[in-house]
Amino acid sequence: MGAGSEPLASGLFAAEHRALRELHAMVSQLGTHWDRLGERLGGPPGDVLADGAALARELLGELGERTAAHGLHGFPAAQGVGGRLANLRNVAGDLLLERNQALRAAVLDVVHVTTLLAYLSALADRRGDAALAAWHRRWEARLRDLTERVEATVVALAEDPDDAILPASPTTAGRAGHAVANGLGTIGEAIDGSAVGRAARRAKRA
Repeated sequence: MGAGSEPLASGLFAAEHRALRELHAMVSQLGTHWDRLGERLGGPPGDVLADGAALARELLGELGERTAAHGLHGFPAAQGVGGRLANLRNVAGDLLLERNQALRAAVLDVVHVTTLLAYLSALADRRGDAALAAWHRRWEARLRDLTERVEATVVALAEDPDDAILPASPTTAGRAGHAVANGLGTIGEAIDGSAVGRAARRAKRA
């Protein structure tokens, strides 16, 4: 091992300890966000998001047991951070998005967690902890399957283009936020097509 790569008293690398706390937060964020977004979208997108949220809760339960063995506890602090991130996305982010945009953005949640699990398995391997590395890889594989499912659901939205661009949230706030986003997009298109926009493109090419 290189300099500064000795495990801590907990038996974990410092990098591993930090990444495990991040995993607690991001899995909590995924579960909470997907639960609420699934209720909003309904139909096949809602089904796959609900399945993903249930998988996140299962992962979080196992993760708590694994990290507690090293004196690392993700609740309440780390998981609380994840919950607050999810609340922010549910209250602010999704209200401005179309159905297809919200579902595509949700893919990033599971990609983040999957990549983090791959990183953690490499750290556990480097430390010689084959059991923990195998656990990380098992969950990485399960979440890659989930990623493929939600990506296929995103593509399937193209079968009904009008439905795909409806507000992600059917509430009054969601419709209002969607209208604001559309308004900003319309202004942007007007600028791009104006004399100012043409001048800016000429200046960029020069």
